[in-house]
Amino acid sequence: MENRKLRIRDLTMRDGQQSLFATRMSQQTIDRLLPLYENAGFYIMEVWGGAVPDSVMRYLGESPWDRLRKISEAMKGKSLLSALSRGRNLFGYVPYPDSVLEGFYKEAIKNGLNVMRIFDALNDIENVKESIRMINELGGIADGAVCYTVDPKEEAASGFMGKMKSMFGKKQEKIFTDEYFVNKALEMEALGAKIITLKDMAGLVNPLRAASIISKLKAAVKVPVDFHTHCTPGYGLASSVMAMIHGVDILDTNIWWFGGGSAAPAIELIYIFAKKLGIEIEANMEAVGQIRNELLSARMELKAFDLVSELPIKFDPLKDELPAHIDAKFDEAIAAGKRGDEEAMLAACHAIDDYFRFPKPNELVKTAEVPGGMYSNMVAQLKAMQSEEVLDEAMALIPKVRRDAGLVPLVTPTSQIVGSQAVSLAIDRKKGNPDYTTKSNQFISLIKGEYGHTPVAVKPEFREMITGDSTERPYDVSAYKRPDNPTLDELGGVKLATNDEEYLLLELLPAVANGFLKKKREEEYAAKKAEEKPEETAVEETVEPITGEVLSGPMPGTILQICVEPGQAVKKGDLLLVYESMKMENDVEAEHDAVVKRIFVAPGDRFAGEAPLIEFQD
Repeated sequence: MENRKLRIRDLTMRDGQQSLFATRMSQQTIDRLLPLYENAGFYIMEVWGGAVPDSVMRYLGESPWDRLRKISEAMKGKSLLSALSRGRNLFGYVPYPDSVLEGFYKEAIKNGLNVMRIFDALNDIENVKESIRMINELGGIADGAVCYTVDPKEEAASGFMGKMKSMFGKKQEKIFTDEYFVNKALEMEALGAKIITLKDMAGLVNPLRAASIISKLKAAVKVPVDFHTHCTPGYGLASSVMAMIHGVDILDTNIWWFGGGSAAPAIELIYIFAKKLGIEIEANMEAVGQIRNELLSARMELKAFDLVSELPIKFDPLKDELPAHIDAKFDEAIAAGKRGDEEAMLAACHAIDDYFRFPKPNELVKTAEVPGGMYSNMVAQLKAMQSEEVLDEAMALIPKVRRDAGLVPLVTPTSQIVGSQAVSLAIDRKKGNPDYTTKSNQFISLIKGEYGHTPVAVKPEFREMITGDSTERPYDVSAYKRPDNPTLDELGGVKLATNDEEYLLLELLPAVANGFLKKKREEEYAAKKAEEKPEETAVEETVEPITGEVLSGPMPGTILQICVEPGQAVKKGDLLLVYESMKMENDVEAEHDAVVKRIFVAPGDRFAGEAPLIEFQD
């Protein structure tokens, strides 16, 4: 038996709820959990970053800064607090200049953040270099995350891979080898990373691969190694146990009701495996049990966003005795793992999951090679758009879009960009349009090269088709324009952002923050004016019938910018408006010369698919 300890990073309040419930957990719910977390003894609690800054503003009308402050105050320094940063993309979906990165990191650490897990969606080390430096200089702990991904399946190989195979008459050399990931880790350690994470966002690390990569990472780097995975395709539990067998220092888990499925494994199952391996888990399992009891009601509150219809059975590893045949499965999984029998190990772990009623492996996700958070957000977005019928088609198109885009790993923001583009392709095909008729601004930027170097070069002819230019063009930080902070005359002359932290939100997510801050200012103004005058009686307006040609919404979304006005003559190709859908920005251009008659929407308006946006003169 080994005599060692395993540190735990609890993901429940960030990645857990993002993977299972589309990041809809409210501050009110978190406030109920925090007193129970104080003495849980987790090494790290992941509570911020990722989709949290966007989602709490977009869906909950809450301040991400308030969330971080409240968690920090409640924890009193008893666990390190971590956030997930997308390197040059920070917590958003586009590349940002150093000034924005530094502003956010400085404010986050000031408000209680300790660890920043930093990754780049393309594994482009140039995109994480400055973040690691800044976090270290500001007194935080830089955690360098290497994004795991796989080479395309041979039978599906097309585009670049298929072309290379036909040119040379042999299989294309593997790109995403163990050495690829170890070399990325060594580069991050050399830059100053104090933790190295193997970040398996799609749950595609199978047990034998976990054994080989974790072993090689432990031999290569001097800093602690963390393993982060998901259970979506059915590997998560077995691969986590294999990582434990091969010496991983930190393991990412969720608490029971927020574990399994498209999230990371449940700590309760890891605890049983650890006991059998002679490994001490550094967590107070009694406190974990108290949190678990409260999390059941939290999950009930999130039922509308729950991807799973059947809940796991109730289980307390400190009190409940396992049936002999299930207890034996834990032993079988460990024995199989130690002898390298992956099939037997997976069979035992799947039997454990089945007994506790955790979701079965998702074959669709496994085939499409997508992360759980991406999948849950695609489902939530398509439900909101009332377009659920295109989900299967969109999922099936993800590998094609990924190959076209240079074999990018699927992790935010590239997962969001590729997922959104796959949805657009599915809708285009449903309408009978050619592929890539509708493309987001972010997809165009990705193909241009603005997000960094893709693992495989984008074909010049594809880049020209998408961007109009076959030349790769990197992101130019000098071209960054700080967003306006307008004075709201109609609300008493206040600024939209009233302090530095609010302006940082405008810099990070201008469309979402604009709506969030505008509503906040309106509520403040209404509170002041509530007693000044009675409500005015609404006057019914006569609506003029539509007689001219109409520009309709290509897909449901939110208006970001109107670029024309009534009476204006436009030429073919002129930009008419910019709208957001699936968190991606999209340009709408004039299809021919025309004169604008009426505009039916304004910035901030939400519209349904095929809803009229602009009418042109007859």
